[in-house]
Amino acid sequence: AFLGPAVALSLIRELGPVLAALMVTGRAGSALTAEIGIMRITEQIDALTVMALNPMRYLVAPSILAGLVTFPLMTALFDVVGIFGGYLVGVELLGLSPGTYFGEMQTFVDMKDIMTGFWKSVSFGVVVTWVCTYKGFNVGHGAEGVARATTQAVVLSSVLILVWDYFMGSILP
Repeated sequence: AFLGPAVALSLIRELGPVLAALMVTGRAGSALTAEIGIMRITEQIDALTVMALNPMRYLVAPSILAGLVTFPLMTALFDVVGIFGGYLVGVELLGLSPGTYFGEMQTFVDMKDIMTGFWKSVSFGVVVTWVCTYKGFNVGHGAEGVARATTQAVVLSSVLILVWDYFMGSILP
């Protein structure tokens, strides 16, 4: 009877934001670091500076805004798919009634839980895009430097997601 609330609460508050952030980090964070790193070693960022364009405003700000939008959207998608997967297991495999699954979920899941997951995903978006752009701006020389910076960005972002999730879980209701 408590399968619906258990699945929903674990996904909405914890698993959804963290796992979605880790997946986006691996895919988009690595691409962001590599793209900016290649721009750095091919001196495209220096060219922006010569043209009196601020590279931070031109490259970093849009990336952080994209993280603010995409991380919560990916988290919401992850939550919906996970809740539907729990529904399939509960209803089709375990014989639970659909009304019980969703009815109990509505009883136990509050707006506070949804907002907790939302704020976690927003903060993960800022952390990941900041780390990935920073590592991209500070690459070593050549393709090896880009590869090393990309690996460092993904690893550091993943660790920071887990650490930040711990702290967010401690301070958010």
